[in-house]
Amino acid sequence: MKTKITTILILLITVFMNAQTVVGKWNSRDEKTGEIDSVVEIYEKNEKVFAKIIDITDPKKKVALCTLCTGSKKDKPALGMHILYKLEQKSNNKWSGGYGLDPRKGNYFNVYIKLVKPNKLKVRGYAGIPLFGKTIYWERVQ
Repeated sequence: MKTKITTILILLITVFMNAQTVVGKWNSRDEKTGEIDSVVEIYEKNEKVFAKIIDITDPKKKVALCTLCTGSKKDKPALGMHILYKLEQKSNNKWSGGYGLDPRKGNYFNVYIKLVKPNKLKVRGYAGIPLFGKTIYWERVQ
C-alpha cells in the first residue's frame, strides 16, 4: 500500500513539475540587431491566452502609433497594445487557434506559440497554413 501511494505521489509531482506555462513576461528581440526591443506580457483570461506590449526599450518608439493598423487599432499607441488573442492550449506546451497582430506592419495573422524550453517560447505567425509563415523566439524575462 505504501508503495502505491509513493508511486502516485511521485507521478503527481512529476506531472506538476513538467506542466509549464507561457504566462509571464517575455523579451522580444529586433530581427535586425538581435537586441531586446520590447517586453510582452502573456496572460490568461477565460481559459485563453492573450499578450500585450508592456515595455519598449527605445524611448522614441515608446510613443509610436500603429499608423498601419486598421479598424480600432488605427493610430493607437503600440505600447500597451494587444498582439496575441484567444490562444487555446492544445497540448502540454502548445497554444493555438487564435490570432496575432504585428503593430509594425499592421498585419493580422494566424499564430501558434510553443514552449520549447521553460524560458524560450516559439512564436509562429502564418497566413492560411503554418508552412507559410515566420517564426520568432521570445525569452522569458528573468
